[in-house]
Amino acid sequence: MGLELEQYKLIVESTPNLIWVSGVDGKCYYFNQTWLEFRGRSLGEEYGYGWFEEGVHPDDKERCLEIYTENFEKKKEFQMVYRLKRHDGEYRWIDDSGAPFYDEAGNFSGFVGSCVDITERIRGQQYKERAIRDGLTGIFNRQYFFDLMNEEYYKAVENKNSLSVIMFDVDKFKSINDNFGHRIGDQVLKEICSSVNQVIRDFDIFARYGGDEFVVGLPGTDIKDANNVAKRIKEKINQIEIENLKDLKISCSIGTVSLNSEHCIEDLIDKADRALYSCKNNGGNCVVDFHQQFAQHP
Repeated sequence: MGLELEQYKLIVESTPNLIWVSGVDGKCYYFNQTWLEFRGRSLGEEYGYGWFEEGVHPDDKERCLEIYTENFEKKKEFQMVYRLKRHDGEYRWIDDSGAPFYDEAGNFSGFVGSCVDITERIRGQQYKERAIRDGLTGIFNRQYFFDLMNEEYYKAVENKNSLSVIMFDVDKFKSINDNFGHRIGDQVLKEICSSVNQVIRDFDIFARYGGDEFVVGLPGTDIKDANNVAKRIKEKINQIEIENLKDLKISCSIGTVSLNSEHCIEDLIDKADRALYSCKNNGGNCVVDFHQQFAQHP
């Protein structure tokens, strides 16, 4: 039995995972050699909450402590991701899984945890996000919108399903930048995206088309429902207030279209764009349905 215990200790000390153990008081009293080498600190320095106070990234501490405390009290397994400072000062993303353990009599004895460095995986995800999302607003960029909408177009054609597009841009956006500054202009774009996300569905495809122009793809949606969504977007945008700037009124010109006999997704988007500019030429702050506006001249 002694040999088995020694072998177990050897395995725990040399495993590539970072191992920690806490007692019934929630304080950590053991860290394996892999953890201590990763941190570049002694067991005495990490003991108790030393690892937490000196190691966890300040932005992650509150969430980390909340998850740990809540599950510790319930004696429930948990998993959390946070940044932990390595011996060279770099914060690394850690995937930490903890579970309660019990003595031979069945008494709760604390928690044991195993951590893996997932920094490279997180960075890979971040690079992917940057490739498909607009840097300012966080919504999809134009190229990724086309990638997704091409798929939706072919599915709609094959299954004879509805597919609609809403395009809109900010009325007199240049004057907003000129009169209030580009910081306020950027804030307007962010607030617009936030407002639109409150109206559309999770599976709708929302992207920044360029500058102050945006586009929404609505799978399985006919023109009637698309117009209703567009009207709600218009109303939501009209309600935006920026930093108590009462002189700043925000509105958009909106064009809608639904799939008919277009040969590609670009044709559908072009028609939505034509409807948008018809709205803009009529003074803006309205919704123009392509099918109604250009019924005789498709």
